[in-house]
Amino acid sequence: MSMPFELLIGLRYLKAKRKSTFISIITFISTAGVTLGVMALIVVLAVMTGFERDLKDKILGTNAHLVVIRSGAAMEDYRGLMERMKQLPGVQAATPFIYNQVMLSTGRTVSGVVLRGIDPVTDRQVTRLSRAVVQGSMDQLEPSTGSGGDPGVMIGRELARHLNLSLGDRVNVVSPMGTITPLGMMPKLKPFRVVGIFNTGMFEYDSTLAYVSLPQAQRFFDLGDTVTGIQLKVADVYATTELVQRINREFGPELYARDWMQMNKNILFALKTEKVVMFIILTLIVLVAAFGIASTLFMVVMEKTKDIAILKTMGARSGSIMKIFVLEGLIIGVVGTALGLLSGLLIATNLEPIIDVVQKVTGKNFFSKEIYYLDHFPSHVVTSDVVTVALTAILISFLATLYPAWAASRMLPAEALRYE
Repeated sequence: MSMPFELLIGLRYLKAKRKSTFISIITFISTAGVTLGVMALIVVLAVMTGFERDLKDKILGTNAHLVVIRSGAAMEDYRGLMERMKQLPGVQAATPFIYNQVMLSTGRTVSGVVLRGIDPVTDRQVTRLSRAVVQGSMDQLEPSTGSGGDPGVMIGRELARHLNLSLGDRVNVVSPMGTITPLGMMPKLKPFRVVGIFNTGMFEYDSTLAYVSLPQAQRFFDLGDTVTGIQLKVADVYATTELVQRINREFGPELYARDWMQMNKNILFALKTEKVVMFIILTLIVLVAAFGIASTLFMVVMEKTKDIAILKTMGARSGSIMKIFVLEGLIIGVVGTALGLLSGLLIATNLEPIIDVVQKVTGKNFFSKEIYYLDHFPSHVVTSDVVTVALTAILISFLATLYPAWAASRMLPAEALRYE
């Protein structure tokens, strides 16, 4: 099968002669520019997608897909409401919870935390908290004879480090909403024993959350047989909007539901916006490389003026002349894109080991879990992102070839050969 003569000539023009070595250098720089731009796009989008995916996994692992609470008051008939909600389409499981802010104190060390009262049995059906327990067990939250009668509390690994606590240690839970005395409001204090330590991988949760059993939380906060709300697990985590609207519509104005995306919309929106902005910014690298492709083609057109005139004299149409230089520029863009995709995928799939090596060599920590909420460097390559980057780079390269190729096709043979 014969090669079209436009492609054949375009490939020959990429090969530098001795007198056109400078053009070959510019061609190499243009190809390298496209490669670097595509590589940067692939790596950054993989990191942003990895952050988003890992963050969503941590959020859904600790929290429920959907939460229902009562406006301004505790929820009384929560058992009946749970049974009704489990009948809704898409709902797989439900569990009650209590949510309040307290302080944990151990001697002179005090830390403010969010105390959650949970039912260990039904909570397993809704969240993945039990899988995050690294020491002890959430089944030991209720007091037993072996623990000295103190109720159990489960805390995060970072919180345990901050308070210097381990399994079996005693910690005081202090509620600012205590009892009123002639001297004023007296905080309520109760000793608990650490029966479990969990590690969700998200620093914010591991340093600010503590769990007790639902009956203990009800007694500690004097709630009686009431709870703060109900957590639901659904079949499709990305199809909760209709379920939220149905609960808000059918269960009256006193109850309102929020899904996990609404409760974390600031973080999710920030990640999505940052990903789009980074894509736009890094696309400028490919755009700069496209100017290099255009410059290369202009220089080739100037050098090949005589060849263009001869081709036109032999009967080559203007469209064929334009196609020669478009194909030449596209070859540069496609080769640069292919090399960028290959190197970008290689780095993105091995990013964490690369970061570890760089940190060991430089002695600097480029990834602080206190700032980024996560305990490792995530990277996840999405096929749609790779295709988008490749098509964008090739499209920019194609657009960069149009004007130089059009200028070459407009060249008149007589004018081109006048000074030859």
